[in-house]
Amino acid sequence: MYYISEERERIAPERVMELLKQSYWAEKRTLETIRTSMEHSLLYGVFEKETERQVAFARVITDFATTWYLCDVIVDEAHRGHGIGKMLIAHITSDPRLKDVFGMLLTRDAHGLYSQYGFKPKEGIYMGRDGKAQ
Repeated sequence: MYYISEERERIAPERVMELLKQSYWAEKRTLETIRTSMEHSLLYGVFEKETERQVAFARVITDFATTWYLCDVIVDEAHRGHGIGKMLIAHITSDPRLKDVFGMLLTRDAHGLYSQYGFKPKEGIYMGRDGKAQ
């Protein structure tokens, strides 16, 4: 029903923008910002087999040695409830390039999903500095 692709040419910034407009954290990002963020990240797209339409997206920022940051995980509202988020996070957390590297993420409401894949709250250590592009 669905499959994951890491092929950059298949993951269109315009479609990513459509998906991110459904989020609370990136609904106002410009296409230029999305393109730049994609250029500097590992990309993961989930596609519907029947239509080849991209229905989910995630990206990882990493140095491949010490840290990776999972961000922009989004599943199209019309495809939620089919295990796509679980499939995507399972794929990313089993990526051999990230195997022995510390992974982190920020979430307001998906702790239950991420805890299934080894993520734990790290209260008291996170600090942030806001930038122009949220």
